[in-house]
Amino acid sequence: MEIQSMKELIEACEREKKSISEMMLMVEAKKSGRDEDTIIRMMEERLIKMKEAVDSGIKDASTAPSGISGGDAVKMSEYVRQGKSLSGNYISNAMSYSLATSENNARMGVIVATPTAGAAGILPGVLFSLHKNDGTPYKELVKGLFTASMLGLVIANRSFISGAAGGCQAEVGSATAMAAGTIVELKGGTPQQVVNATAIAMKSLLGLVCDPVGGLVEVPCIKRNVIGTSIAFSAADMSLAGVESRIPCDEVIEAMYKVGKDMPRTLRETALGGLAMTETGKEVKERLFCRKS
Repeated sequence: MEIQSMKELIEACEREKKSISEMMLMVEAKKSGRDEDTIIRMMEERLIKMKEAVDSGIKDASTAPSGISGGDAVKMSEYVRQGKSLSGNYISNAMSYSLATSENNARMGVIVATPTAGAAGILPGVLFSLHKNDGTPYKELVKGLFTASMLGLVIANRSFISGAAGGCQAEVGSATAMAAGTIVELKGGTPQQVVNATAIAMKSLLGLVCDPVGGLVEVPCIKRNVIGTSIAFSAADMSLAGVESRIPCDEVIEAMYKVGKDMPRTLRETALGGLAMTETGKEVKERLFCRKS
């Protein structure tokens, strides 16, 4: 069974009377030839790797080899622990876990690309926040990974998921959209509500450029992951409240593709524009890569 669009996905869910996560499991089983129990065990392993990245990053205050990131997850976690957060536990915990994952990536630790390494903090951020604040069991979090996979599959096949191809809208934008839809399914939303949340989140990051300082996936990438978690929860809340995306999700994905195609090369992970070419950005690049003769 091939799912080529969000419209087809919703129709398939209604026809098969399955959730999006169940549809992904069925699609993967048919495509890979593996039995469903094996696929679930493989996904459980990925969830464990995500948790290990969070646990490592949340207590590691060391600086990344580049010297331009590290230690912020510890600061954020302590801030939340002190009860100072303005955005509530769901978002605050998600921000902490997102920072932890992204900083772990910058230290060359093991992460799970969701859908890329540069956007790997968003999905674990929201998943483990749900685990902490709702007590969502790991079995359900694994289902959430299948939901995110299905949404990511459609996005990847219809548009971009890499910053080099379509800007940061393709990385952080896609990851945020996947996370938003996943939250909705884990909170009992319908497939249509899942897709609405996906569209709302993606629209909110449409046009985001990819401008990594020094060409490294650290500044501003890590903090964009953090902001992505709050957008994911906001989009999920709107959808669960009954708010719909006026633009169908497939059209939002198409718009993201067209924006990415129109985006100048300097704003697609080349480190030749945006924040990478600020005075501070150029100074960082000089310090990291240039040698005095």
